[in-house]
Amino acid sequence: MATRLLSEDLIRRHHPHIRYVRVHTSGRNAVAIYAWNDQLELPESDKARLQRFAAAYMPPYLCCQVKVYSDVRSDGVPTAPEELPEAVMQAAMNRELTPPAVISLMNRMISRGRLVFQRYDEGTGTLHFSLHRGDALSGCERERVQQYLYEVVPVGCLFEVKFE
Repeated sequence: MATRLLSEDLIRRHHPHIRYVRVHTSGRNAVAIYAWNDQLELPESDKARLQRFAAAYMPPYLCCQVKVYSDVRSDGVPTAPEELPEAVMQAAMNRELTPPAVISLMNRMISRGRLVFQRYDEGTGTLHFSLHRGDALSGCERERVQQYLYEVVPVGCLFEVKFE
């Protein structure tokens, strides 16, 4: 499974002149790559190279757009976290990450409660989870759950969490 962090790392390794890069799921089986070089530009040649890279290295079912990095804000892309737990980083960088491993990781990261996979909506490309917990989660805890899932869910998949 290709995650955001793994995809960004591969782009940086194959295109070291790209200074800023962000990969974001923009819809069902859709991904946007936002990039700038050192001059805060995205020349057509770099755009074409990134499009070829996506065709070669991203899963074949993904529709990929390459955009200028400045579109991150107007497209509503979440800001990259300043820090992530090492376990989340390692999982996101693991090419062999499986859905059961995602659930296991998330359940280790949640202090009280249990994340359960409910279903996959093929029409929208959305993974549906529920988080079962006896007491209410704070806003910060909900945000962390969403943030960690954003990092380990494959690019091209959306997700929703129902907090119970």
